[in-house]
Amino acid sequence: MNKGRQLERVFSSMGHVHSGIRNRLKPEKIGSQMSEAKSAKSSHVIIKPIVFGSVSRYLGKKREEDGHTHSWTVYVKPYLNEDLSVYVKRVQFKLHDSYVNPVRTVSRPPYEISETGWGEFEIQIKLTFVDPQEKPVTFYHLLKLFFPGPDLIQGKKPLILEHYDEILFQEPSALMIEALNTPKALSFGVYKHDTDFEAVKRKRMNDLVLTRRRVQEETEKLRDVLEEQTNSWNNSRAELNKYEVARDTPKH
Repeated sequence: MNKGRQLERVFSSMGHVHSGIRNRLKPEKIGSQMSEAKSAKSSHVIIKPIVFGSVSRYLGKKREEDGHTHSWTVYVKPYLNEDLSVYVKRVQFKLHDSYVNPVRTVSRPPYEISETGWGEFEIQIKLTFVDPQEKPVTFYHLLKLFFPGPDLIQGKKPLILEHYDEILFQEPSALMIEALNTPKALSFGVYKHDTDFEAVKRKRMNDLVLTRRRVQEETEKLRDVLEEQTNSWNNSRAELNKYEVARDTPKH
């Protein structure tokens, strides 16, 4: 970002719903048994997993000519080893308005844009498909440049922020079905991501288990407190009834 206010809000979620195609954040659906094109029970629904994100690195000092402090790259790539261009016609990246030509279009892999800047901002990413009848999918990524840590600050290590997501094609055309079901390998070597999404999935599952356990423990504590208070109230009520009976009983 060349000029403008640096955004301070934190990236939250990516759940953007579109007619016909739904972009969903479902990291818990990642699995080692994931096929090249995950098909739902209906033959008219096809799901494609993708990864998008950014990598930034400190330049070492502020550049005198423009004040830029970081170099960065924003990208979209397949989660599996397959060529997105089989069904993606182009990817459009909308940068901050302060950049020259802020709307950048990439028509073939790798689908990425590299720039330099000094501030963080939200990047709009739009995927257009080979079938013009398929509505484009739009989602957003918050470009991060600053993060605590001496290695990141000194530029020894890059700051990588990437996310797993899925594109759901509902009732795709015959053209799209053929494209989606005939993947082409993107690389013949080892294909992997900077983020270990399986580890992310395990951590989230462990966090859910721990959270559920804590909720159960707190529920048990509250149940015990409620039972104790109920018993105390019942005992007090019984004592009050005894007093009322004794008070109303005629004395001979």
